[in-house]
Amino acid sequence: MHPDSSFHGLEASEAARRLAEDGPNLLSADRTRPMAAIALSALREPMFLLLAAAAALYLALGDRAEGLLLAAAGLVTMALVVAQEVRSETALRALRRLSDPTVRVVRDGRAYAVPAREVVRGDIVLLAEGQRAPADGVLIGPEVLQIDESALTGESVPVIRSGAAVPSDQALSDRIFAGTLTVAGQGVLQVSATGPRTALGRIGASLSAIGQDRTPLQKSTGRIVIWIGVLALVFAVVVAVAYGRVRGLWIEGALAGITIAIALIPEEFPVVLSVFLALGAWRLARRRVLVRRAAAIEALGGATLLCVDKTGTLTENRMAVTALWSPLGEGAPDDGDLAPSLRAVLETAVLASNPQPSDPMDAALTALGPTVADRPEQVWPLAPHRLAVVQTWRADGGRRTAAKGSPEAVFALCRMTPPETAYAREALERLATGGLRVLAVAEATHDAPVASPEALAFRFRGLVGFLDPVAADVPAALETARAAGIAVAMITGDYPATALKIAADAGIDVAGGLMTGAEIAALDDRALAERLRTVRVFARVQPGQKLALVRAFQANGAVVAMTGDGVNDAPALEAADIGVAMGGRGTDVAREAADLVLLDDRFGSILGAVRLGRRIFTNLRRALVYITAIHVPIAGLALLPILLGAPPFLFPVHVVLLELVIDPVCSLVFEAEPSEPDAMRRPPRPLGAGLFGAREILTGLVQGMIILAAVLALYLGLLPIAGEAVARGAAYVALAVGNLALAMAIGASAGVGLFDPHRRLFWAITAGLGVVLLMGLFLPPVAGVFRFGAPSPPLLALAVGTGLLAGAWSGAVRTLARRFGRSIPDRSAAPSPWASGGG
Repeated sequence: MHPDSSFHGLEASEAARRLAEDGPNLLSADRTRPMAAIALSALREPMFLLLAAAAALYLALGDRAEGLLLAAAGLVTMALVVAQEVRSETALRALRRLSDPTVRVVRDGRAYAVPAREVVRGDIVLLAEGQRAPADGVLIGPEVLQIDESALTGESVPVIRSGAAVPSDQALSDRIFAGTLTVAGQGVLQVSATGPRTALGRIGASLSAIGQDRTPLQKSTGRIVIWIGVLALVFAVVVAVAYGRVRGLWIEGALAGITIAIALIPEEFPVVLSVFLALGAWRLARRRVLVRRAAAIEALGGATLLCVDKTGTLTENRMAVTALWSPLGEGAPDDGDLAPSLRAVLETAVLASNPQPSDPMDAALTALGPTVADRPEQVWPLAPHRLAVVQTWRADGGRRTAAKGSPEAVFALCRMTPPETAYAREALERLATGGLRVLAVAEATHDAPVASPEALAFRFRGLVGFLDPVAADVPAALETARAAGIAVAMITGDYPATALKIAADAGIDVAGGLMTGAEIAALDDRALAERLRTVRVFARVQPGQKLALVRAFQANGAVVAMTGDGVNDAPALEAADIGVAMGGRGTDVAREAADLVLLDDRFGSILGAVRLGRRIFTNLRRALVYITAIHVPIAGLALLPILLGAPPFLFPVHVVLLELVIDPVCSLVFEAEPSEPDAMRRPPRPLGAGLFGAREILTGLVQGMIILAAVLALYLGLLPIAGEAVARGAAYVALAVGNLALAMAIGASAGVGLFDPHRRLFWAITAGLGVVLLMGLFLPPVAGVFRFGAPSPPLLALAVGTGLLAGAWSGAVRTLARRFGRSIPDRSAAPSPWASGGG
């Protein structure tokens, strides 16, 4: 890279001083909730209020031990909620820092990429198409930019900005404001104001990158919890009144009602969802995938088709000029003494490149060509009607204009005859078939400025071939995608022969041939959808046509993950089921439209995200099934003994102890479960398959009913034999063991060993519960609080065995089936027609 000598920029030490003086370039403060706010929110949780009411009742009755124990349990419950929320907030804070955009600034005479928050007054910022201005400033240089100022003014029509006069000598405004978008062109901005001192900062706008909107699943689950909570409270009041009227024990009736309310309210649902989604986003960020919309985590595991760009996603994005061709000869830059015609090709290509290159091809050319000490007089950026960059330079009293772009566009600028075009196309086809990306270059000389390049008489100079090899990890990643039932389609603007060669080298299915942008435009929606059943390679595609491809794939039943990096990719990213923007080379517009951002632009990261998405989906489903299942025996055992005329089995302290186990198990133990060994050897789940539906509810109810029946039978059976206290103690042991065994059984399908390091937290919780149970059974002061009697060793063994059988039976069946080669089918996954390229 040859930085422009006319821009030295700030010294690094001066930039650091100004950053310390003015503060970070942020428009708004961090939205993370402080711990005090989280604690106040936890105090309003129904579970905490119920525990407080129960503790107050016990203290009013003079039962200080149980009252204080419930108060302590309430504080522990609140501490668990606060700890989980703080962990989620910490993860979100880290994600916000990762989501900060980066900009290229010139400091100490060199171009650097720095976070936008570190831009300071006086910085020289290199603006590129699709980038939002990080601060207020003025343009310096002759480049003409189209700027979208709708974020500031509300006007959607782009305005023209330049640091110099246009040919008509009509002066253009050189002012650029923070938050405005460069729609076309490249330029150099000198920063005049940052952060709250910008025009956007003064009106209090915010450009926070990570939204906190609740996902559809969170909204639907929240409604379910509210309805169940209301019904639980109504039911608890009815039970309390009935208990008081029938038995005349109103205080005990109130405690029974509170116990049932605590047992029935599934307060874990929203906590589990928020923890899983926040920590899932954090885990994805560690894999270099930034989540911008939490709903994408729910959708990731169901992707059946990945639509990817070629450059930088499948290839290394390290352009190297490996071939030069002119009508008079052919060679390579490293051949030594180049022929004059080839030197002219290279020189013209350099003149058509940005002196401060952000594009890899411009960087490759400027590294080979002569250093350019000044800046072009006029610049015409790439445009839909002219897929070429044109730059005019002053030279020897006149002007020299160079064009570089797609061969078709340059052929048109040069008005080449059919024989000339055919001769050049023969060379183009040969270079492209070898996997090279090919640009054409042309040159014109003239005296006066012109309004458009089309007014000039260009002379065709030749072709430049760039090698961008397939990344080393891509073929293996594509094989993983096929094994996971995920098809891959390559969509590129490259020449067809180049696209086919790269696709074949990468391992993409090319049996269905190739479609070009022109062919896509010629087909209606139905015909296009039919062609897409077999075609997986698309070349010479305009960005706007990606939207048509996404919709056609979706019409065929595909769940589409779409990658994009340009301004015009935003509609396709929005329409895709999962929009994936490139974080390294992607524009701000693409990142804003996407659900995920690849921080390293690697194809393998997409598949890593899919694997992690499947893991999160599976573990979250298991956690929700576990919550459903374990509330059945707790609620049933709180209610049924009363209805059957037996002594109450559960009191608030018993339910609270179980809740202290359930909360960390469902939100932390299940979340930490690793991916199943065959997670990427199974097809995606069917389109429309929900996370938690009738099948999962039924599974949870059945597993919970079995524990309920076993523990209730043990309790009722022991009452006449051992008495109330011993029966309660033994049955509670069975319930606690069944709870833990159920958690292990539901997690057993992960194929993880019983004592795997991932399960350290589970065994720590088990050990803690075991200590509390032993104290409650055999330590008289604690036994009095729990109303337990000490069972004999045979009874204790019976209780443990009952709990193990009732809770672990499903896991044992699944383990045996797997060991003998007969896996229980997972109905959440079905064969995908996309894996083989079919429809």
